[in-house]
Amino acid sequence: MTATVLEQPAPARAGTGGGGLPARRAVMRWALRMFRREWRQQLLMLGMLIIAVAATVIGAGVAANTPPPPAAGFGTATASVTIPGSDPHLAADISSLRSRYGAVDVIENQAISTGSSQQAYLRAQDPHGSYGQPMLKLDSGSYPAQADEVALTQGLSTLYNVQAGGTWHQDGHSYRVTGIVENPTNLLDEFALVAPSQLTSPAQVTVLLDAQPPGSGTGPGSNANRDTLPGLPQGAVAAFAGLSTGGSLSPAVIVLAISVMGMVFVGLVAAAGFTVIAQRRLRALGMISALGATERNVRLVTTANGAFVGVIAAVAGAGLGLAGWLVYAPHLGTDTGHRVSAMHLPWWAIGLAMALAVATSILAARRPAKNMARVPVVAALAGRPGEPSAVHRSILPGLLFLGAGLACLFLSGGWGGTGGTDTLFLLGGLIGVVAGIFKFAPVSIAVLSAAGPRVAVSVRIALRDLVRYRARSGAALAAVTFATFLAMLICVIASVRFSNVLDYTGENLTSSQLVFCTSAQGQTSSSQALTHNQVASLEQQMGNWASSMHATSVLTLADAGATLNQIGRNNNNFSGPLYVATPQLLAQYGIKDVNPDADILSMRPGFSSEPSMQLAYGTLGNPDKLPATANNPVIEEVTGLPSGTSAPNTVITEHAIAKYGLHEHLDGWLITTPQPLTAQQISQARAIAVQDGVSIESKSGELDLGQIANGATILGLLIALGVLAMSVGLIRSETARDLRTLTATGASSTTRRTITAATAGALGLLGAILGTAGAMIAGLTWAHSSLTTTFGHVPTLDYLLLLVALPAAAAAGGWLLAGRNPATIARQPME
Repeated sequence: MTATVLEQPAPARAGTGGGGLPARRAVMRWALRMFRREWRQQLLMLGMLIIAVAATVIGAGVAANTPPPPAAGFGTATASVTIPGSDPHLAADISSLRSRYGAVDVIENQAISTGSSQQAYLRAQDPHGSYGQPMLKLDSGSYPAQADEVALTQGLSTLYNVQAGGTWHQDGHSYRVTGIVENPTNLLDEFALVAPSQLTSPAQVTVLLDAQPPGSGTGPGSNANRDTLPGLPQGAVAAFAGLSTGGSLSPAVIVLAISVMGMVFVGLVAAAGFTVIAQRRLRALGMISALGATERNVRLVTTANGAFVGVIAAVAGAGLGLAGWLVYAPHLGTDTGHRVSAMHLPWWAIGLAMALAVATSILAARRPAKNMARVPVVAALAGRPGEPSAVHRSILPGLLFLGAGLACLFLSGGWGGTGGTDTLFLLGGLIGVVAGIFKFAPVSIAVLSAAGPRVAVSVRIALRDLVRYRARSGAALAAVTFATFLAMLICVIASVRFSNVLDYTGENLTSSQLVFCTSAQGQTSSSQALTHNQVASLEQQMGNWASSMHATSVLTLADAGATLNQIGRNNNNFSGPLYVATPQLLAQYGIKDVNPDADILSMRPGFSSEPSMQLAYGTLGNPDKLPATANNPVIEEVTGLPSGTSAPNTVITEHAIAKYGLHEHLDGWLITTPQPLTAQQISQARAIAVQDGVSIESKSGELDLGQIANGATILGLLIALGVLAMSVGLIRSETARDLRTLTATGASSTTRRTITAATAGALGLLGAILGTAGAMIAGLTWAHSSLTTTFGHVPTLDYLLLLVALPAAAAAGGWLLAGRNPATIARQPME
């Protein structure tokens, strides 16, 4: 007997037929039961959405609390006036400000030496002042009230090894320590607090007061025709709290924009997952269609599944993110240098992130839902997949998105972007480029159909399966492309930043290096500040410390009072020290053959080709003197010099010193040890510097280009391989019946391994090519620079890792994890 199944005609109108609301409720209940039954197959989608929401919550908290708080530098005041301590009428000027603006808060500062590059102050401030209370907090003990009392910050307390109740000696004075204090708005602010008016000769006085910026309206300080406050003392500088920074975007908005990109990435993976789930349910969907369900009812099954996943992920992700934020918030205060309130969160951004998670999941489920609803009932009951859509439909939208994205990146200003509109162009450009690359994923998948007869049968099966199930494999390829794109884009941007040989960046010193400077903080010509006996004493103590560290070298650093700049380009002067190329220094780094006419030696790549360079000299010991200049000095690149930004990476030759009549002055010593210096050893060196009134510099934590590029590449590889593992698992599960058929016909485990390895390797190779090409095009457009400048500094290893290691690792993983015999040689059971 032959059974016949008739296609049910569609209702006359979209709003009629199909059982109405009761039918939709029944379909949703069935979808919920299916979700509960297959929750294990959806764990990956749930997990990725939960992580995306949690990361957005934590990121929004970090972004909202990273900028300095509104009270930083002003407390509750609206303006501050900084008066130099050398003002002969200081008391009268403060009285004049008090009579004009009412209550004021006076903070007096005097610099003290701590032995490091960070400044510290002896500060006189009223703890109960009118405006400065948010800038002062007592952690333990009590505030100083007498002339011989002081409260220290924790950093100074540790440095001088003195606690509350102890005695602190400074500049011949002895103070009794009454407590530990801090500036909550700036935890890096190191100071010793004394009672108000206890500084006889402050170097700087800050007066906090209530005044409006000029031209902002009525009030004691409003004055549209002046650039500063009326009645300001001569030499004083006014600043105002809360002034706009040029329309820059809120950090929370930027985090939300990045979250949108992350949700797009998750949505691509989720789309692949929902496609497989819908395909797995195809026969069940065909059955409910045969029972009278409309296309809308069939679409609702998968769409409701997406809504369930999105809601659960939004709630769980928000809870996980809040828990993570509460744990991290205290540490963020240390990282950002100011106290953080755990409840200071952009709740609107968190709510939008939760809504985005639900919307992402629903949208990811809608496309497979529409595709499954259009499958004829007979084909659905037979479990046959539908015909893939034509690839040409995605080419034109891809070109439009890519063109718009590149235009936005070009208009964003590159490194010269100033925020506001430039930031919007940058974010819009990235989203446009990513969307354009995604649109090209199906086209790239279609290319695999060109595999010829010379390719092994198992490889052809894998490639043609990718083409056959293009809706799912295209989304998986887009996700892999996205991970590769981000990794390579970070490498390209870092390469552009590190290509600026004048504004040189990177780590200052290695962990085995330490510089003893003959200056304290704020001094520029320290060699004149120390007498011959002081230098001899410092050199002896430094030498003893270096001997105890078993130092491999102690290199004397000399300065000649010269620097470099580029003519006609503001803010593009030479950054870093310009030491003297003494014979000891050249011998230290094995430099022998140099141009005898060279004025400058540098290891900075490309420095010798910089145009319009100028050597300025003759100001050492006299900063007010106008420097003499020499245009186009002879610069020779020498690879043997060290690369640290505070190391002698660029030096002036003795030929130039003699040529321009310069004089060498001792600047310090660079000490190199065989092992990385510990915190205790650095503290010992700092104590020596404090005793002699000088300073030290050690490794500060900046990353070099290789560390940034390698970190980004490894992270991109891990994300891409994770996506590939999930995607290949989905792909092979969808073709499980084909594998059972192959096994039944005698296919060995090698064949099954080859199919899986070819699937993973093809997706990895296409994703690496698309992602790398997209990042290079985007980086070149954004940087406004040449090919050499944009890509010349990216380590070759990172190119190879993304283009070669990613597909190789994917193929190897697919080979190792496949090959197991199917549990049964049977058809998929009816749901």
